[in-house]
Amino acid sequence: MRVMVQLGILAALAGGAYVWYSQAENWGVPRPLALLGLEAPAQRQAPRGGPPGGQVPVVVAPVRIGEVVERIESVGTVRAREAVTITTKVAGIVTAVRFEEGQRVREGQVLLELDSAALQAELDQARAALDNARQQLARARALPAGQAVAQARVDELETLARAAEGRVRQTQARIEELRLTAPFEGRVGLRQVSPGALIQPGTAVTTLDDISRVRVEFSVPEVHFARVQVGSRVLARSAAYGNRRFEGRVAIIDTRIDPATRTIRLVSEFDNPDEALKPGLFLTVELTLESRPSALLIPEEALDPVGERNYVYAIRDGRARRVEVALGLRLPGEVEIRQGLSAGDQVVVRGLQRLRPDAPVRVTETMTRPTS
Repeated sequence: MRVMVQLGILAALAGGAYVWYSQAENWGVPRPLALLGLEAPAQRQAPRGGPPGGQVPVVVAPVRIGEVVERIESVGTVRAREAVTITTKVAGIVTAVRFEEGQRVREGQVLLELDSAALQAELDQARAALDNARQQLARARALPAGQAVAQARVDELETLARAAEGRVRQTQARIEELRLTAPFEGRVGLRQVSPGALIQPGTAVTTLDDISRVRVEFSVPEVHFARVQVGSRVLARSAAYGNRRFEGRVAIIDTRIDPATRTIRLVSEFDNPDEALKPGLFLTVELTLESRPSALLIPEEALDPVGERNYVYAIRDGRARRVEVALGLRLPGEVEIRQGLSAGDQVVVRGLQRLRPDAPVRVTETMTRPTS
């Protein structure tokens, strides 16, 4: 009985060894004799990746040249290029409002007038005094030599004339203060006063904004500081305008980095001919750090990552050459290759699992992709 059990165990071991030897090739493991170096060369397994002496069918794609734009995203707020609150310098009663709310006004246009009747009367008196002083001075200078007045009297009349002229200019300046004008071209806001109202110095009348060109302020991490330049392209969008994009340029780079947030502040400028961008509007901005118009791009599925390294199989001389590549920016479905490939190379995108380095291949299909 004991002998029969031993014979059964030996038979089972022999059957298992036979199955291993006969199926090792299908399982992808070396045969026992091959491990010991005892198998004849003709019996050794052909390289993996296809039948012995055969070619592995693969689908390839060419390395294409395309533009890669590297951007970072931030948020910003719209500011008017010029903005001011129109206020009065003097007290007075409003006699006329010369603008409509939301109206676009030109530089120097009168916006508000205060009662100037009292000052006009004072101006008339000052002009009359000036005319009298000038007449006396003219008569004194016109007298014959024998009737000439003393030089001291002439000097006094000249002083009186200059004083009268000064009072006229002073009164005119006070009258001008009763007329509020636009300091620059722009669009006025809401009106804060009404005709007949008595206002005091500093009373806000309205706002004035020049938004034909606006500024957008935002911040970026300090790690990108060295790559930001004046003139860098900025794209902005707002939920208020859906898919519309606004294009501007970096105008100012702050000279200091915020020690609390480790960011640097940028100011960009946008043309705003239709005045769609209003002061205070919240925007999502994309700052272009670098644009590479001749970047090398391959399908992302062509990558064969191993740890932190990335490889591709490039078709060269009818074989799949395993090439290590340095990656750049990732795009939807594609990846930029910074090093390892050249324009015109073909890389395997399907059939990678059956490939081994330098395996002979047969291209069954070449994928075509858009060039932009």
